[in-house]
Amino acid sequence: MRRIFQNSIALMVVVIVLFLIVPLPESILDILIITNISLSIVILMVTMTISEALEFSIFPSLLLITTLFRLGLNVSTTRAILGFEGNGAPGTPVIQTFGQLITQGNIVLGIIIFFIIVLVQFIVITKGAERVAEVAARFTLDAMPGKQMAIDADLSSGLINEQQARERRSKIQREADFYGAMDGATKIVKGDATMSLIITAINLIGGIIIGSINGVGDLGTVAQTYSIATIGDGLVSQLPALMISTATGMIVTRSVSDGSLNADVIQQFSRQPRAILTAGAVLVILALIPGTPTVPLMVVGVCLAVFGYLMSGRLERSEAEQMVQPEEPQESDIVAAAPSETDYYKDINNVYGLLTVDPIEMEFGYSLIPMVDESSGGKLISRIVIFRRQYAQDMGFVIPSIRLHDSSALGTNQYVVKIKGEEVARGEILVDYYLALEPVSPAGEIDGIETIEPAYGIPSRWILPENKEMAEIYGYTVIDPLSVMQTHLSEVVRRHAYELLGRAEVMQLVENLKKTAPELVEEAIPNVLSYANLERVLRSLLKEGVPIRDLATILETAVDSLMTTKDLDMVCENIRVALSRTITRRFCEHGQLRVVTLDAEVEKRVINSLSKNEQGIYLAMGPDLMQSIVTQLADYLKKFSDLSQTPIVLTSQVIRIYLSRMLAQFYPSVYVLSFNEITSDVQIQSLGNITLESSTARPERRAAAV
Repeated sequence: MRRIFQNSIALMVVVIVLFLIVPLPESILDILIITNISLSIVILMVTMTISEALEFSIFPSLLLITTLFRLGLNVSTTRAILGFEGNGAPGTPVIQTFGQLITQGNIVLGIIIFFIIVLVQFIVITKGAERVAEVAARFTLDAMPGKQMAIDADLSSGLINEQQARERRSKIQREADFYGAMDGATKIVKGDATMSLIITAINLIGGIIIGSINGVGDLGTVAQTYSIATIGDGLVSQLPALMISTATGMIVTRSVSDGSLNADVIQQFSRQPRAILTAGAVLVILALIPGTPTVPLMVVGVCLAVFGYLMSGRLERSEAEQMVQPEEPQESDIVAAAPSETDYYKDINNVYGLLTVDPIEMEFGYSLIPMVDESSGGKLISRIVIFRRQYAQDMGFVIPSIRLHDSSALGTNQYVVKIKGEEVARGEILVDYYLALEPVSPAGEIDGIETIEPAYGIPSRWILPENKEMAEIYGYTVIDPLSVMQTHLSEVVRRHAYELLGRAEVMQLVENLKKTAPELVEEAIPNVLSYANLERVLRSLLKEGVPIRDLATILETAVDSLMTTKDLDMVCENIRVALSRTITRRFCEHGQLRVVTLDAEVEKRVINSLSKNEQGIYLAMGPDLMQSIVTQLADYLKKFSDLSQTPIVLTSQVIRIYLSRMLAQFYPSVYVLSFNEITSDVQIQSLGNITLESSTARPERRAAAV
């Protein structure tokens, strides 16, 4: 029984289809006609009581079902009318009752009124609802990108969390689907109105012909008999159709509000008592003019005037209360209601809120607020949204939401970037200036405030806007303050992205992969590779700038490698080889790869410096060799800088990871690649070779000089 109830709608649709074939008794047909009228009333009332269209999202499907139900009844009533054999009256008692009600003994009047009802539905309500639904669907679809960006902006600024963002995105998608469905559903209403006219004409003409053939009476009697039945049948079908059409127009014109249509109408009319008073006064004046219907005009005018007067007094009292209310709570009520800080933290549960740490946080001084605040024209949030999307496409990792807020502890022009609550970068910008990056050999000198570009450490100058064109002529690269701050933030996030990859993010990436490769995920996790080890692998790749977008290849290679070794470093190296095309694309420019290589003797010395303990293999390099490598590399970094190239050291796969960890302590921006990670179609150009040449200079000083 429960299963039948759960599938009642599907069974109902099947039964409706049977109406078109199986004749129904008059008693059952009358019950179904009354049910149709009742259902249309319920639907109309629902559309008037909802506050937004999505509260009645089943309406498009329900519209189709009710239309099919009504057409099935039309076919059944047509069979009952045309199948009349001369005993009693054609149709059913309900049809005869409605026919007598509208005709009142005058067939011509009844036909005219019926056609007026049909034309009102067809021309006014149906056509208007169709146009409104079309426009609403178009506007809803056009507004989707803007709404999505607004959600991303709120998410990036910390105003909403991930769950709220998902709910908002889902609502936007459901709105688009709903209005798109309503655009098509209105065509059903229009077709229903057209079909009703055709069925009415068939009933009238066919009834007269059949009545004349069967000898029901003379032509006048036949026309009288079948006209009443036809009008009654048309009325019992058109009344529900009219209410459903009205409900359709109601739901597509319904704007989002906090209450129902009734509450909104009363509330908004009550806010305009002067308009009601004016209308009442006009009617009273018209009633005093000779020749006008005095009594109706006077009655309605006085009622409007009294209603407007009462609403005016009520509105004045409400405004007076609103003016008084803010004064009292300011000192007594609000203070009494709000607990003190001591009382608030007496509850241990409130103390735990202090332990929350944001993954990424950016604090800025007062002068930088206009660059962030969207109401003031700030575009930092939208740029962060673009950066997050681009980084996800490039690296395969979605950066967590970045919380933005001002801080009184900073200078007015300062900003701070924090990772997990700790400061990792700081900068200072001048809002009303431009940052000019100094070229290697400028054509001229430009006046400005000397500084260092925060993201890349390039010598720069803050210049006035009027000097911008001259600076560009001299070869300076001029950047606006917003771009300076956004670039610095982006580079900091890129550099520390691996720290933001936690266990939850790894699980989310795996769940996303499960949609396309469920067998691979089932084989790999957790039987072969645990989430903890996968997190270590992905962190290692991100730390060295390797995209993890191809997670399927990473898992496949990891599973194959773990069959022969348990060393995760070796697993990472095998994964890097599998991602050779990705790595080559990441670091290669115009088919060329400019690198610094290691001499064979240097590589041999590095291999001999490898040691092993319980934790694994590590590099125990002597200070002389380390100083020599770091010092020589500092000289080559100048060449990379002049060429605007990413500094790359090319070495063998055996020592790549250990050399990379050592160089990262001195030059975090240097990438170490192995020969196995470069595809064969790339031209490798060596800018130099690191040899066993010794140097007495301290690596720290040389690194700082560079």
